[in-house]
Amino acid sequence: MGRARERRWPAARLRVVVRDSSVAVAAFTYALPWHVLGLHDGGMNLPSGVPAFKLRDAIAEALWDHVKANRLAAVCEYLGLAPQGADEDPYNSKRGYVLARLEDKSLPDLMEIARRVIEEYGDDDLQQLLAQLDLQGVSGELKNLIFAADGPKPQIVLPDSISNTIRIVKNEQHCLVYDQPLDGRGLSWQDLVTWWVRQHPEHSDDPTQARISLRDRLRRSLGDNGAELLVFDTYIKLGFDLPALIPQVYLHYDPYSMSELGGVRHLARQRMDFLLLMNHRTRAVIEIDGIQHYARPAGRAAGQRPDTGWLADTGRYASMVAEDRELTLQGYEVYRIGGQELCDAAAPEMLTAFFERLLRRHDHADPS
Repeated sequence: MGRARERRWPAARLRVVVRDSSVAVAAFTYALPWHVLGLHDGGMNLPSGVPAFKLRDAIAEALWDHVKANRLAAVCEYLGLAPQGADEDPYNSKRGYVLARLEDKSLPDLMEIARRVIEEYGDDDLQQLLAQLDLQGVSGELKNLIFAADGPKPQIVLPDSISNTIRIVKNEQHCLVYDQPLDGRGLSWQDLVTWWVRQHPEHSDDPTQARISLRDRLRRSLGDNGAELLVFDTYIKLGFDLPALIPQVYLHYDPYSMSELGGVRHLARQRMDFLLLMNHRTRAVIEIDGIQHYARPAGRAAGQRPDTGWLADTGRYASMVAEDRELTLQGYEVYRIGGQELCDAAAPEMLTAFFERLLRRHDHADPS
């Protein structure tokens, strides 16, 4: 018989501000401490310093405790583990049976298996081990990804605030909304193209044209911004089997206009330049910083030199870095690229090196 354990479910919490438009916004949710890892160059340790074998042991212990021997082989197959061999018998050692199937699993696979075990059995010990991880990755489930905005801000209503169902009632033609569930591996180009074909069945028989059509629609959202187009075009050359670089994302959303708010902003900024949804539920915001991020247009005072059209704005800069801190504390990674960096002839090489390092850090196939 398994050991009796007191089940301690996390407290419900009410989210009432759309600080992250991709997750649930006005619902009571039970949030498991699913703060997942990043893969670092230093070996097979979780970011908290917990060695990977402890995670394997914790998964095996949870299954030993919750699953009878006569069902263990079936449960392991359900979790994506190897089927029972002819000379294997879970009755000999349930722990050993599970550990043998976890030995060659990568860290992303181990984390996904652990999450599924927690969802199925609510194991406290395994849950507490995951809670020791650093805040790498965002714990909320993606619900609505509003992106590729190429015109006026969409007007959104919540027909069902409990399930976070949204409906765009105006300017829908100026944005895209991805509403498919994600697993722990993020959102790939393939995922995005598959969704795009559902929206545009005329491309269903021509995968190449579907990719081109999606690429052109995403590029259109960047307008004539040469810096952002350079970033997008450089990334897309890295290959198709990678996370999608999603442009012009409404990460936050305030339904009111500045005039309705009396000139007072509730959110420092709402739309981000780019978003990557990667392994381990990592979300990386990439911002391209032109001069407008830290300066304001100067008045054309008498005697002013024609080339001095901007003045440093410490308030604008302070608001930007405060918002970066908030995003980081929520689990996002924030990367800023200075506009001046992209004026250099070596900018494509710099961007390629940056993206390759970022993708390797999060255990994506080396694009090089």
